[in-house]
Amino acid sequence: MTTSQSTSTISAFIVCVNEEKHIRRCLESLKWCNEIVVIDSGSTDSTIEICREYTANVIQRPWPGFVAQKSFGLSQCHGEWALNIDADEVVTPELRDQILAVMASPNALNGYYILRVVYYLGKFWRKGGWYPEYRLRLCRRSVTTWGGDDPHEKAIVSGATARLTAELLHYTYEDVSNQIRSLNSFATTAAETMWKKGRRTSLPQILFNPVGRFIKFYFIRKGYREGISGLLVAGIEAFYVYLKYVKLWEKERAAAAKPNTAAES
Repeated sequence: MTTSQSTSTISAFIVCVNEEKHIRRCLESLKWCNEIVVIDSGSTDSTIEICREYTANVIQRPWPGFVAQKSFGLSQCHGEWALNIDADEVVTPELRDQILAVMASPNALNGYYILRVVYYLGKFWRKGGWYPEYRLRLCRRSVTTWGGDDPHEKAIVSGATARLTAELLHYTYEDVSNQIRSLNSFATTAAETMWKKGRRTSLPQILFNPVGRFIKFYFIRKGYREGISGLLVAGIEAFYVYLKYVKLWEKERAAAAKPNTAAES
């Protein structure tokens, strides 16, 4: 980006761990940014070495949770604008141009939702299910904080926001096994968050919430338009919800058993 295009500056920040398979592609798509900040939470592969080819701003920091790590990443940025990108995502040239146009506009708003397009099971999902999916990823740093509940963090922007039309490509799970492993981890984190907030589960939630997720993904969000892939993912999404509430029930059961154990001893 040249000063003739905009006097504003932009910092891209990435939170990652063990992303050597994806992060070079991500970083290549961010070379136009004024600053790239990487927050790594203990990579044991070549992620750090790859990142240092693109930026000196590589910070190694223990994992405190999704919201806390993203909040820290934002705090390390210096640009007027902040762009949050995951290591398995790629900014398209069209999205880059739209972002630069926003930065150059005197009427720019405080935040922008970006259209994320998932690549999974050998294709980009542009018919239904995960599509369309907008994430608030571009924002004025001074009016932004990070919030949400782990693992579902999000940017919170004070002021007006809008949507951009260009795509952010998301090269998500490598295969079904990788998706199930990831969702198992997310379910553990989600159950822990619900437990800390005092939420408890029930048999109807365990039985019917997964059904609700399936209906939402497959029918309401038109996952059926993606064929067998849509059916498969709808089922796995439902299993994630089932697993989340089962893990919460497991915590309740363990907590209820503690007094008995103490009394027996």
